[in-house]
Amino acid sequence: MKKIKLKVMGMKCRGCENRIVNVLQNIEGVKKVKANYIKEEVKVILSDEINQEIIEKAINNLDYQVTKEK
Repeated sequence: MKKIKLKVMGMKCRGCENRIVNVLQNIEGVKKVKANYIKEEVKVILSDEINQEIIEKAINNLDYQVTKEK
């Protein structure tokens, strides 16, 4: 298992959080998702077999933007 924390731009409300959580939870190997629009972050616990790029692409496909932490 691995944990990732992503900076996500574009979330405006709880509905945005729920949208991301619902999509990511349907990806095989994703164990837990928590989104916080105020902090602009998404935390994901996933199996080691999943590449982080899959998670980032799924979020970007929802018209949110995953940015790299500085």
